[in-house]
Amino acid sequence: MEFKNNKLLRQFECKCGDNHIIIEYSIQERKLFLTKLNPNGCQDEAVISNFIKSILDLAEEKRLRIVPVNSNIVTFFKKNPSYRELLAAGIKI
Repeated sequence: MEFKNNKLLRQFECKCGDNHIIIEYSIQERKLFLTKLNPNGCQDEAVISNFIKSILDLAEEKRLRIVPVNSNIVTFFKKNPSYRELLAAGIKI
């Protein structure tokens, strides 16, 4: 899935039909904090899930650890236990 990393606004952006899905982030000490998920009216859970998976794959390539702050992203980790290895030390979901 293609997405854009808007470094100026510190957010990942992806298209879902006519809408844009946005995930805001912050990077500190080799940790990627996923702070906000804004689907902007996109109801397709598969697209949102694939978008999150793409971001996590990018974080794995850059050897970043994930700190999910948003409840929707925490729910994603609960549904997909294979990605739990990317969580920062001390985070249990």
